[in-house]
Amino acid sequence: MNVHCIGWNSVHGSGYSIRRNPSENGYMLILMKSSAFFNFDGTEERADKDTVVVYDTKMIQEYRADDSVFIYDWIMFDADDDGEFFDSLEIPVNMLIRYTDAEFISGIIRNIANEFYSVSAKRTKMIDSLMKTLLIKVSETNLLRGSVQQNVDPHYGDLVELREKIYRNPQMKWTVDTMAASVNMSRSYFQHIYRELFGVSCISDVISGKIEKAKELLSETSCTVSQVAAMCGYDNEEHFMRQFKKIVGVTPTAYRKKS
Repeated sequence: MNVHCIGWNSVHGSGYSIRRNPSENGYMLILMKSSAFFNFDGTEERADKDTVVVYDTKMIQEYRADDSVFIYDWIMFDADDDGEFFDSLEIPVNMLIRYTDAEFISGIIRNIANEFYSVSAKRTKMIDSLMKTLLIKVSETNLLRGSVQQNVDPHYGDLVELREKIYRNPQMKWTVDTMAASVNMSRSYFQHIYRELFGVSCISDVISGKIEKAKELLSETSCTVSQVAAMCGYDNEEHFMRQFKKIVGVTPTAYRKKS
């Protein structure tokens, strides 16, 4: 996913309006934090707070403030390299989607904005991961025009945030008990709901995060295998090498030579 520009918690006065002509292939996602009016092919519709719109930028994008201040989050992006992934989500475009978990969506957009303006070596990978999380979350609604209710697992936001921390911090000693405690769940319930939501066990995700970090370090740095193991939270270099080969199919040294 390629993000071209982004704004989080953008604020404009009550007279704000915009009419953007069609452009090259791409999309614009808007999350309203105040009410507004959107024009779709000559038909104006009122969008309440917590409404999401995904514009196909080949279409005219036209919207204006209601009588009060205009507040919204927005992202302009394209899915050229992930077209099949985007199409598989079947996200409705050029129409209003009322969403009840808007705070969570806004949090992801804020994280994307932070990465977009950062100089982190992992910037591109993090933006891609966060964008896919955002679009999956938006796609979960089956409710289109005029709908106002959606069943959202109350733990979803906390667990996605935890999962991001796991992948951001592979050096930490993540255990089932510490992860469960971080989201205020019992050990057994946490393991059950984590697998139900993400399709993998929490420990498998911890290992995946470590291996992905290891692959990055092997490809982009001159750190020794021992140093890579330590930076990914392994106390034992041999254990790291065995686990890496089991998952990736080659040893860390062989992987580095191929990269």
